[in-house]
Amino acid sequence: MTEPNDEVQQHAVANASGGETAAPVAGTTGTLNPTDAAKPATSGAKSGIAPSAASPIGPVSPADEAADSTDEVFQHSATKMREHGMSETAIAQFERLYDVWRREEASSWIREEDIEPLGHIPSFHDVYETINHDKAVDAFAKTAFIKLNGGLGTSMGLEKAKSLLPVRRHKAKQMRFIDIIIGQVLTARTRLDVELPLTFMNSFHTSADTMKVLKHHRKFKQSEVPMEIIQHQEPKLSAATGEPVRFPENPDLEWCPPGHGDLFSTIWESGLLDVLEERGFKYLFISNSDNLGARPSRTLAQHFENTGAPFMAEVAVRTKADRKGGHIVRDKVTGRLMLREMSQVHPDDKAAAEDIKKHPYFNTNSIWIRIDALKAKLAECNGVLPLPVIRNKKTVDPTNPDTEPVIQLETAMGAAIGLFNGSICVQVDRMRFLPVKTTNDLFIMRSDRFHLTDTYEMEDGNYIFPNVELDQRYYKYIHDFDERFPYDVPSLAAANSVTINGDWTFGRDVSFYADVLLKDQGKPSYVPNGEYVGPLGIEPDDWV
Repeated sequence: MTEPNDEVQQHAVANASGGETAAPVAGTTGTLNPTDAAKPATSGAKSGIAPSAASPIGPVSPADEAADSTDEVFQHSATKMREHGMSETAIAQFERLYDVWRREEASSWIREEDIEPLGHIPSFHDVYETINHDKAVDAFAKTAFIKLNGGLGTSMGLEKAKSLLPVRRHKAKQMRFIDIIIGQVLTARTRLDVELPLTFMNSFHTSADTMKVLKHHRKFKQSEVPMEIIQHQEPKLSAATGEPVRFPENPDLEWCPPGHGDLFSTIWESGLLDVLEERGFKYLFISNSDNLGARPSRTLAQHFENTGAPFMAEVAVRTKADRKGGHIVRDKVTGRLMLREMSQVHPDDKAAAEDIKKHPYFNTNSIWIRIDALKAKLAECNGVLPLPVIRNKKTVDPTNPDTEPVIQLETAMGAAIGLFNGSICVQVDRMRFLPVKTTNDLFIMRSDRFHLTDTYEMEDGNYIFPNVELDQRYYKYIHDFDERFPYDVPSLAAANSVTINGDWTFGRDVSFYADVLLKDQGKPSYVPNGEYVGPLGIEPDDWV
């Protein structure tokens, strides 16, 4: 396992950067775009060592031949990226991912024997009792808000930004993720009299729709700080050859985002950090657009400032439902915190990694970073942070399993915790972690378990939700889901768990209770208006 110390980081980046980095260039219309004006890589830059005329020349080893072959195959991807206007920083970042994938498979594991579990950490409640609440607004006023918004929600059959998906109604108005996010920001601005700039990291697929909403919003105004930055894209790779895949039926499917770890190189190229520093901002709070619990917090802003830490990750207590998620651990050698995703767990360590008593906290993917620390680290690394590489095996058309198998190379934003000395964690309640990844999650979010307040907070009594399992054949995609819940989703107030097998459509005012079970009838079935559904299915109407 590669230790995340500074010397290793510098070596990794020297191997990855491949050339000069573009100076940040500001875009227009509230957008900061990565520039493609970077100079191409020069000979010898990849290793960071200029070739020596006195170097001995000997026979070429099989390993050298394999490396040359890998380099040659990668150049096909680099050429494709340049042809599509990708910057040299984007190409250098992808080259590093590619090299790790092809050459360092064994080093990608984070072995149980090399790490220690995360010990006791302060909770939000501990922090709340100790901070100066009058002073907290000052720290909050120096905080900027970034939302990761590049996802299309393809796992739910969406073809637009997931943040445009309706979540629930508020005073008769249909509210989407983006509407609630904007509401949270406007509430903080008004109540605390702070600027709180909001920037979305969009993808090429989500930019137009998102910016249309922001520019036409009656109350949301922002001019000095850009409302979006555009993340990079990279080629999907043929799993068989490592070549950039070709899919003439839909060339857009030949590309994918590099994961939310791409945020850092995107920020570097955009010049956003310079803009924020010039306006007196010192901290970034970054979270996913589909996590409506991750709203701005003056309590956490003040705690982060008090600690002086360069990086703070929000973590929550794991339950059985979270056992397969990424979690924070500590490197035994360096003492630094690390994010371990389940894809980095060796098969022999799986049981230990899923032990929620041994590893009690999971990563919520909400982070706080000091702008000066991030800026210095990015400058040191030429804009390409040496984050662990995640390998996703998919098909080129994710909706068609018969299309060509591909590899998508990604990095995780939270993994940057291992690059900063003095990184810390804070334990937050479930009310700050309300992600929607599947229609099972959306079912709960749209139910009467939640109340959307006038301050745009998703309130629930205890944030302990029933386990929901909807038949993936009929409810996986949002069109099918909405068709089978044409009114509202059933009441979950009295439900402990929900299992729906088969093709069921629901009438108005249906209520679930206890451990709900609907069995597959082998044909489309209907739950009439006002019915109660429990462990035995639809409750019978007859009296004893």
